[in-house]
Amino acid sequence: MEFTNLLGDDDAVSPVIGVILMVAITVILAAVIGTFVLGLGDQVSDTSPQASFTFDLTDNAPGTADSLTITHDGGDKIAASQISFASTGAIGTDSNPQTGVPYDAKIRPDSDTWEEEAGSGDVSAGSAATLAGDDFQQASAADNANDLDGDSDQSVNVDSADEPTGSKEIDSLQLNGATIRVTWSSSNGGDTATLGKWTGPDA
Repeated sequence: MEFTNLLGDDDAVSPVIGVILMVAITVILAAVIGTFVLGLGDQVSDTSPQASFTFDLTDNAPGTADSLTITHDGGDKIAASQISFASTGAIGTDSNPQTGVPYDAKIRPDSDTWEEEAGSGDVSAGSAATLAGDDFQQASAADNANDLDGDSDQSVNVDSADEPTGSKEIDSLQLNGATIRVTWSSSNGGDTATLGKWTGPDA
């Protein structure tokens, strides 16, 4: 056999290429299947939604509580249980002569999700939730142990006429200096993202 004929003989090239392609396809399929079997597929597909929110502050008169209405303005539908709220800079006072001084307030943990504020289901364009006085508590108090007025009756009376003099009813909730964040958490709890942020005019 001449050497030039040996170099030009490619009869076995196609079978070799076929075997290589079959092995490559098998490896790729095994990787994809393994990803979903191990639960990594959910992690890959559970990506942060794209949505926009608008914020409307009701700046009430002194002696009452401000409120903030948060509206889904457009974008993806999101499960209400996956949207939560966080606050900094909120200020509360009450009318008790001994404790009627400003103190830091925060959103109560039992009021910090869209589901707790506005019900379950999907949050879509036009859906709204309102954070008001009874959704806040003293920041220094144990979680859910106190209302904004510092008692433990799980209700808030805003300057009610039937409250006895010196009781610990709310004097005010001031949100002008607050920052409120709307956050999303993945269904498996592994990922979070901030979807919206509102900053008060005095913050």
